[in-house]
Amino acid sequence: MSTLGSSENPLRVAIVGSGPSGFYAADALFKSDACVHVDMFDRLPSPYGLVRLGVAPDHAKIKNSIRVYEKIAAHENYAFWGNVTVGRDVTLVELQRHYDAVLFASGAETDRRLGIPGEDFPGSHTATEFVAWYNGHPDYCDHEFDLSVKAAVIIGQGNVAMDVCRILAKTVDELKHTDIAQHALDALAESQVEDIYMIGRRGPVQAKFSQQEAKEMGKLDSCDPIVDPSDLELDPLSQAEYDDPDNQSARRIFPILQEFSQRPASNSQRRLHFEFLKSPVEICGNGKVESIRIEKNRIEGDPKRLQARGTGETLDLEAGLVFRSVGYRGAPIPGVPFRDDWGVIPNEDGRITDGDKPIPGLYVAGWIKRGPTGVIGTNKPDSQATVAALLADAAALKPCELRDSESFRTELKDRGLRVVSFADWKRIDAAEVERGKPAGKPREKFVRVDEMLSLLDSSS
Repeated sequence: MSTLGSSENPLRVAIVGSGPSGFYAADALFKSDACVHVDMFDRLPSPYGLVRLGVAPDHAKIKNSIRVYEKIAAHENYAFWGNVTVGRDVTLVELQRHYDAVLFASGAETDRRLGIPGEDFPGSHTATEFVAWYNGHPDYCDHEFDLSVKAAVIIGQGNVAMDVCRILAKTVDELKHTDIAQHALDALAESQVEDIYMIGRRGPVQAKFSQQEAKEMGKLDSCDPIVDPSDLELDPLSQAEYDDPDNQSARRIFPILQEFSQRPASNSQRRLHFEFLKSPVEICGNGKVESIRIEKNRIEGDPKRLQARGTGETLDLEAGLVFRSVGYRGAPIPGVPFRDDWGVIPNEDGRITDGDKPIPGLYVAGWIKRGPTGVIGTNKPDSQATVAALLADAAALKPCELRDSESFRTELKDRGLRVVSFADWKRIDAAEVERGKPAGKPREKFVRVDEMLSLLDSSS
């Protein structure tokens, strides 16, 4: 048999996950000198991962990367296998029988915990739940959030936390022409939330949201951004960090916060309070969230590694809703090594390891490889690096036993699995766009898997 990667014997790669990392990996494989066949698996009938179901609906430009992924999916050696859960519908051993290499790009699906009393009270939610709910993720479409409360607290000050704040703060008119799920728009139309508190354990110089995210909060129709001027009086360590010429992020964000702190009070419907140097220590209530106890912090440590330390001084903030946005972690996949303490698949340069030893033919890319860092584009060089390792190993890989994707697809069909192809997805996509037109929305997503499959079955 000829060498793997030749036109007579293409390198067969299964990519698990159809988000940015998966597509960038496929692109790198197709642009290599090798002849490669890629089958991309996803547990949902829809591709694109967090670009479709994690990016805020009012940030449509960020979703333009989908056009790039569509071009990659048009490659003659690419196939999408949607509605297939690896580890449940298909085992790793089965994939290894049909593919020379398996590359996991399954992202970071779950949230890190705060580890404080009351975290699991009704009314306390992860940011992931809320984001997935308003984006129409099938796993979360039936979730309920009590928006009849007057105050909501968001723990964390990254871009996702800012997205949660902004969606809570916007009027229906500001959201109704986006691709927000209709069930979320209907619920937000009845929202009684007036005060939104975004709590960060460190100071304004260490805030992790972007300049653009901060600017947006100053341009909402009926929400005032509020910053206590005393929070902008920097301690010596924070001042030194701010003065560092390499710290361009803080230099962009800090003036925006200064401008917010000088704004006069208005009669806006809502207020977003930027709270710095505070950490939650307990979520309080009688069977549900009623308040949150927070501890004031101080900054200490070495330059560029500054940490927040509690002062022992606490205060209680009344709130009926809490969203926790303190980081994400991957979920284990049956048969695949997993570092539970890190929330990632252990690897060396993208090669999955068992102990210190690489497992031949198994690779990983994206957040499940390195943790939840960077933006969408950060995944491109990461995936390229993993693919470089895979291609370097290709000559030594053991060819898989069964080298026909169609027979595998038939086998899954015989088990009762409805495998969704990319052509199937394009039909779902077109139907969503049509559903959105009457309301002036770019699309109205199907929020249930059975709705998507019914559409395919009825039009086939």
